[in-house]
Amino acid sequence: MSNDKPHAAPAPADLDRFYGVIPAGGVGTRLWPLSRAAAPKFLHDLTGSGSTLIRATYERLSPLSGDRVMVVTGAVHRAAVRQQLPEISNKNLILELEPKDSAAAIGLAAAILYKRDPEIIMGSFAADQVIAPVEVFQSAVREAVHTAAQGYIVTIGIQPTHASTGFGYIRAGDPLDIAGAPSARSVVEFVEKPSADVAQTYLDSGSYSWNAGMFVAPVDLMLKHLEANEPVLYAGLTEIADAWDTARRREVVRRVWPTLPKIAIDYAVAEPAAAAGDVAMIPGVFSWDDVGDFAAIGRLNPAAENSEITVMGEGARVYSENATGIVVSDTKRVIALIGIEDVVIVDTPDALLVTTKEHAQEVKKAVEHLKASGDTDVL
Repeated sequence: MSNDKPHAAPAPADLDRFYGVIPAGGVGTRLWPLSRAAAPKFLHDLTGSGSTLIRATYERLSPLSGDRVMVVTGAVHRAAVRQQLPEISNKNLILELEPKDSAAAIGLAAAILYKRDPEIIMGSFAADQVIAPVEVFQSAVREAVHTAAQGYIVTIGIQPTHASTGFGYIRAGDPLDIAGAPSARSVVEFVEKPSADVAQTYLDSGSYSWNAGMFVAPVDLMLKHLEANEPVLYAGLTEIADAWDTARRREVVRRVWPTLPKIAIDYAVAEPAAAAGDVAMIPGVFSWDDVGDFAAIGRLNPAAENSEITVMGEGARVYSENATGIVVSDTKRVIALIGIEDVVIVDTPDALLVTTKEHAQEVKKAVEHLKASGDTDVL
């Protein structure tokens, strides 16, 4: 898709306009019983690095944004997020009364930031992703900021490593001539999670990237598309934003938030903006994982030398003989594995999961069954 936007030289001031936004939502039901409503996956160290996922996300962004970082999370996570990120000021901790999907979360951040300064360029990066090397990620974000400053909503597309059916894809168009962003390309469209055959054609074509839900955009452009496509959501978020930095915040949030429609940012903003020629992409040539299941944890935490079992958990007591897989233990119980392959065992004080890496995606079904049967005390 051609784009006739005038492109100016990159201004160092572009980065001075940058504000990091970290949406910290989603329980991560495929990581049950480790990840739960009260302690979702972004509050865990799932990589053995000694840092929780949300802390690592903040530390990736702060060299670019300084103290200009906003977190959007559930009200129930306030204390835990405060403990992880003591640097976040109260005015930049946005607490949702109840989950309303990504358009409400990211849209409210955009609306509040716009109210404070309409020139802000926001960058939204989920709290539960694992990225390396950090320097390559930061270089991509800088390119995205320079591109956004020219009037684009910019997504960072992840270079696919295999024909995944678990991610949405972004189809890139022509290169954009943007100073400071040599790898910027136009976006033709966003496409849904494909079948295996279609995913292979995407991989073979070289024109498709995984959609990791990373967006960098001028807040006014983000809100313009939100208003055009989801006017009810836009009106509610604007009403909350107008009251946010006033004494009326509590009353307005309690009245308006429950009435907001639930919709993903991809449908509310990204897809229609791409159709209008307002979306660009920076290729992300760094490793990326959304830690979607226990098989991912196995990938991110290789087994110790002389063992084919990945063991996680402080003080975990595991014996294995002729066995492979992953054990995550939150207890002092001895776990012995003998003659079993690709097993996944997650042991917590009140729930035990036993599955295989091949079936790791299906853990979500157990959570749905427990919810339906009223066993919510372990969720």
